[in-house]
Amino acid sequence: MNPISLPGLAFLFLLSTVAECFGFVPLQPYFRKNRRIKVVSCAKGSSSDDPPSTEKKKIVIIGAGWGGLSAAHALAKSSHAANLDVTIVEAAPRVGGLVRDGFPTINNTALEGEAGQHGFWDNYHNIFRLLDEIFPDRVDEILTDYAEQGQYSPRGLEAVWPVYRRSMRLPTGLGQALYTKFVNLSPLDRATALPMVLAFSEFDDSEEAWAKYDNVSFRDLCIKLGVSRKCYEEVFEPMVLTGLFAPGAECSAAAALGMAYFFVLRSQNSFDVRWCRGNIGRLIFDPWMKLLKEKGVKFQMDTRVKGFELQGSNDNTISKVLCSRKAGDRATNDELILDADAVLFSVGGAALNAIVRGSSELAKHSEFRKFSNLRGTGVLATRLFLDTVLDTPYSANACWGFDKGVGMTMFDITKLHGNSNDTEEGNGKNNSLSVGSIIEIDYYHAASLLVMTDEQIVQKAKKDLDTILGYQSRNAQVLDAAIVRLPQAVNWYSPGSYSNMPNVQSKSIPNVYFCGDIVRSRHGSWSQEKAYVTGIEAANRILGRKDGYGIIPLEADEPHVSFGRELFSVAKSVAGMTIVPKYPSIVDFLW
Repeated sequence: MNPISLPGLAFLFLLSTVAECFGFVPLQPYFRKNRRIKVVSCAKGSSSDDPPSTEKKKIVIIGAGWGGLSAAHALAKSSHAANLDVTIVEAAPRVGGLVRDGFPTINNTALEGEAGQHGFWDNYHNIFRLLDEIFPDRVDEILTDYAEQGQYSPRGLEAVWPVYRRSMRLPTGLGQALYTKFVNLSPLDRATALPMVLAFSEFDDSEEAWAKYDNVSFRDLCIKLGVSRKCYEEVFEPMVLTGLFAPGAECSAAAALGMAYFFVLRSQNSFDVRWCRGNIGRLIFDPWMKLLKEKGVKFQMDTRVKGFELQGSNDNTISKVLCSRKAGDRATNDELILDADAVLFSVGGAALNAIVRGSSELAKHSEFRKFSNLRGTGVLATRLFLDTVLDTPYSANACWGFDKGVGMTMFDITKLHGNSNDTEEGNGKNNSLSVGSIIEIDYYHAASLLVMTDEQIVQKAKKDLDTILGYQSRNAQVLDAAIVRLPQAVNWYSPGSYSNMPNVQSKSIPNVYFCGDIVRSRHGSWSQEKAYVTGIEAANRILGRKDGYGIIPLEADEPHVSFGRELFSVAKSVAGMTIVPKYPSIVDFLW
């Protein structure tokens, strides 16, 4: 679910102290215009790559999140769509996967909650293209403009993240370091983060880099590189708690570096983010679902996968997907059997784990058994409907230090949604409440909070809000609240987990495919963008297209980043020739 939260800006400290000490003034800034990448050609392939077909190929997609809908979209747009029979199976009543909305409030009023807030960062090129397709010339009606963001701890404001595209363009890293406003962290503590440049220079998102860095926790990497305790606890730990949803000691260093580079350091504008102006289900997923239905995609909602039938001499092909469909208010469910020529799993690690554990047909293959090692971490989404209008300094905020080992974000929904009243449409309920501000407070790695009662959670969320905003929120009363508990909801990128993640196509059952942010991909994206991209990658495999067809690639590394990586590679090669047969990496020689 990648980001449900704001990734931190910890790595912006990498060059800030150098710039402060020397009073850096750029002599030749980067005057590159702000732009969105456009696909001139779909690069590795053309429409002629579509395979010929004489009868309809039945494709079953399990999961209706970003990845599953993306794959269905790519299949339905292909030149052989008429020869495809695409069915999406979703256990929930609404599309959107874990980012869906429509959760009822405690008082069962017309108000509703969502499973967190979901930003659209600058490098979401493929998703932005989708939004342009669904809402031609109307994207600005769907998404907010860019705005400053805050970071809070129990002692107050810690940092302000500006809109980077509104400042003069500088080399990435330097621009973020100069323009980000850090309130309390000293230059000396910030200086201890500089050696992280070495890790970024070596970690290039390759299979080799993942193999090296995935077996090390991010906390251990920071310690070995000499990051101070204060810098780690106030900067790096909040970053992984709100970006990877788990403490740094339990997060893969490879995942942390990859996530931070995509969201923060790929370019100066990487962390600029827009938000949905209303509930994401009604504004984005419902119109998308309508478009897919018009293209012939079928949806089986409230339907759970129970098992599979395999065929072939070695049981190496899934021929049927066995489902149980909720039958209204009846005590029993309807059984549903779907014929399948191809099956695409678009679910998170915990769900994939559960499917394999419940299927002896899949568990006979070692490739699938390793998925049982995947897991998720808990999310608690709370939405408070107050009787008072609050003047929040920033509409989106990352927070840390309120509970040990728990990440936290706070959003002013009233400001983000503006005059949107989509939460009150279509649910058939009357709303007599006179609501002031609507505040969303979400918690990550939140298993210790999920056991609390609704009333206890509301009290805690309100107390945390009062700590952040002070006197202006203390007298505000909670009129209603939505509490969304999501145990094991988001993927947990624990050390060593990369070896257990699926590839886009199975090797042991060739007509099985995978998409989502838990799937291995060399595209370099993360969170929702990665789920969307891997959906297209899976569709390409199903259609026999070349990898990369129809996918907007990320921009190349900026010149100074490429130079640093080349320099580091040469240094490693020299060390390998003169010291040891196998050249060391950062994670090797700093042990």
